[in-house]
Amino acid sequence: MSNQSKANFTPRCGGFTFKQFFVAHDRCAMKVGTDGVLLGAWAPLAQAQRVLDIGSGSGLIALMLAQRSAAEVMIDAVELDEAAAEQARDNVQKSPWPQRIKVYAQDIYYYAEHHAAQYDLIVSNPPYFEPAVACRDQARHNARCTETLTHATQLKCAEQLINEQGVFCVVLPYNIGTAFEIQAHQRGWNTATKLNVSDRVDTPLHRVLLALTRWPMLPQQQALAIKLADGSYTEDFRRLITEFYLFY
Repeated sequence: MSNQSKANFTPRCGGFTFKQFFVAHDRCAMKVGTDGVLLGAWAPLAQAQRVLDIGSGSGLIALMLAQRSAAEVMIDAVELDEAAAEQARDNVQKSPWPQRIKVYAQDIYYYAEHHAAQYDLIVSNPPYFEPAVACRDQARHNARCTETLTHATQLKCAEQLINEQGVFCVVLPYNIGTAFEIQAHQRGWNTATKLNVSDRVDTPLHRVLLALTRWPMLPQQQALAIKLADGSYTEDFRRLITEFYLFY
C-alpha cells in the first residue's frame, strides 16, 4: 500500500473526487464509472513492479493502482485519443504520484511493436460494443466500440507486452466477458481469477472481471453484489472501495 497521506479533497465539478486524488474527465469520451473503479480496486498487484494500463482514458485506473502500490512501482498508461491522453497527463501531474505514471498518446498496436515484454500486470477497461452501434461522437465511438481495438488484437498486444509471470486483467459486460474468456483460452491464456458482478443482490450478473495468466492454474471464482435490495452498498463493495470513495 502507498504510505501517502490522505489529501483533503472537496467534491467539485467536471470530474470525480477520490480520497487521495481528483480525476477530471470533461475532455474524455468515457467518464469515470463503476467499471473502472472496480478494476482499479480489484486488480491483483502482488509483486508487480511494472504496470501497463491499456486505453487509460482519464487515467483513473492508473491512479488507483499508483495509490495501492509501493513507491517503486512504475505505471505506463496508453491512450489513443489525444484529448483524453492530455487530460490523463494533467490528472497525473496534479496527483501525489506524478513521477510514477507516464502517459503515452499512442495506438496500442504501435506501442506493443516498440516495447519489450516487461510488464508484471496489464489492465484494461476495453471497448465492447460492435462497430454497428452508432454514436454521433467519434471519440466516444472509439472508446466504446471494438472497431478501433478488437478483443483479438488486445489479447495479441498483451501477449507481446506481458512477462512470463504477468497477469492481464479486464472488466467487461458479463456476456461479452464470457466470449472474451473463451477467445483468451483459445490463444493460450488461463483464467486465474474471475469476479462475477451483479448490480444488486437480487439482479442477474452484469459485469465480469478476469485475471488471465500464461501458465495453467486452477481458477478462483469470486462474486460481488454492488448494492443491497434497498439500494445501499453491500459490505463487500464498501470494503473494496473504502480507500477510494470519500464517504466510505
